[in-house]
Amino acid sequence: MLHDTNRQSEKIQVNRKKISIGNYFVARSIALIALFLPLIATAQAHFAPGVANIRDYAVPAPGLYLAAYNYGYTTSTITDNSGNKISQVVIGSVPVNVDVDVKLYAFSPLLLWITNKKFLGANYGAYIGPSFSNANIAASVSVIEGQGVNPEISQFAVGDLFVQPLWLGWNRKHFDVAFGYGFYAPVGKFDTQTLTLPSSSRVVTAPTNIGLGYWTHQLQGNVTWYPSPKRGTAVTNTLTLEFNTTQRDTDFQNGKFLTWNWGVSQYLPLDKKFHYLAELGLAGYSQWQITDSSGPGVANPSFHDQVHGVGVQAGITNAPLGLQFNFRYMNEYYAANRFRGNSYSLNIGYTIKKPKAATPASP
Repeated sequence: MLHDTNRQSEKIQVNRKKISIGNYFVARSIALIALFLPLIATAQAHFAPGVANIRDYAVPAPGLYLAAYNYGYTTSTITDNSGNKISQVVIGSVPVNVDVDVKLYAFSPLLLWITNKKFLGANYGAYIGPSFSNANIAASVSVIEGQGVNPEISQFAVGDLFVQPLWLGWNRKHFDVAFGYGFYAPVGKFDTQTLTLPSSSRVVTAPTNIGLGYWTHQLQGNVTWYPSPKRGTAVTNTLTLEFNTTQRDTDFQNGKFLTWNWGVSQYLPLDKKFHYLAELGLAGYSQWQITDSSGPGVANPSFHDQVHGVGVQAGITNAPLGLQFNFRYMNEYYAANRFRGNSYSLNIGYTIKKPKAATPASP
């Protein structure tokens, strides 16, 4: 599953003065719109791949479900187009020492509804996921002749909203296949300001923003294989494709993003009646910007964002209560034109209601 979330704060030293600016994380991609860095592409994916559990991409059995994602992200590294850590850039003729210190917490609840109704032979479902986070700053900094200050902002506010009105699941003995269409609605706070540089000025996103200021359409497909019909072991692969519209007030349009999530999950019974199950898993992801971004603030359109991560998952399920807890740790081992860091997630799932079995059709 998927959601827009947000990043908190990064520190940058300019001419021996420290200016604190915000930056954001996105609930299902982690990326930076670094309008002040000539070496960084202006790229950001709405979908953050390191958040959802390994089995979350398959459509569950018909019912009403509630999920809650608690996400943390930390990093001290921002990378250039070759994946190297950036320590200094030049704005005009002004050298800028980059000292990154990002610490983020984000929260995203989801309400999922899976019906007994069939469409193209699949169970039909839908879900909705708002997001809440610390300040979402689009990495824009107000600089007047190479100097200026943005206040350090620490607030907890609403980000963009994800809605998936179409979620189809084909469930077989050894396979689950899922397809979904969803969109991110730019309901989070979004404003612009004028960034003044030594040689020019332009309109950029404001440091108090929570949302990204544009709509994103998302297509997602998943295949999960179960070697045994008991489904104790799951091997899953998911592809997610994003199409972005133009950001309001800035004429910036982000490129398309393709994300691959993979994982292997194993359930282990903790009692003879299978009321309690432990889960252990290995997971990873790769995310690529696959087309150029455009707009007046894009210095290098051919510089594309990418990130790759791997990690572990551990959890416990109380089957009678329909309650599940999962902890995830992910390490980003390579990134270009964005942050490279570590993430931590505590995800909770709860089955609110299972609907009655579908009435058999008359012979």
